[in-house]
Amino acid sequence: MIDMLKELYPDAECSLDYQKDYELLFSVRLAAQCTDARVNLVTPALFARYPTLEDFATADVDEVGEYVHSTGFWRAKARDIVAAAKMLVETYNGKVPDNMEDLLRLPGVGRKTANLILGDIYGQEGYVCDTHCIRITGRLGITDGSKDPVKVEMQLRKCIPPEESNHFCHRMVLHGRALCTARNPQCHSCPLSALCTYGKAAQETD
Repeated sequence: MIDMLKELYPDAECSLDYQKDYELLFSVRLAAQCTDARVNLVTPALFARYPTLEDFATADVDEVGEYVHSTGFWRAKARDIVAAAKMLVETYNGKVPDNMEDLLRLPGVGRKTANLILGDIYGQEGYVCDTHCIRITGRLGITDGSKDPVKVEMQLRKCIPPEESNHFCHRMVLHGRALCTARNPQCHSCPLSALCTYGKAAQETD
């Protein structure tokens, strides 16, 4: 299944645009309940207005909110971005931490974000259990169908090799957008259907 996914999506990278480690951190926060495409429209002006981490740390929360307004939940997102920037400057010498424990201390950072940072920035093991990954791994039978991100992560850790974890989760996102959509999965067009619990059931129904 991993090999087939590699063939389907050879270039499995994060779809958020960033140049610096903290820019990815902030972009992921903005992506909550928002599309990556919308975030990528917002961040160029945001990062131009605050070109350094220190600029973010001293920024006015309301002004940051004006830049990220269209991503939704903008007050909480702006507050978390400024607070996280301050903590990065004051506690972590301006560098995004490279371990789960310290990442989770940052405002607005949960396990999904931390795993993404560990995988994309540091090349470490990172299981990004977003809605696509949770849905598709359940359908494929890789997990037991749990909707709990932490439970899904723990199950993936048992069957997906650490070195494959980051790209595997990115491929789940791509597959979820291309074929295995939430409401209308294209099982008949999916190369994984023969290996997929959900796909087999769909074919039997037909």
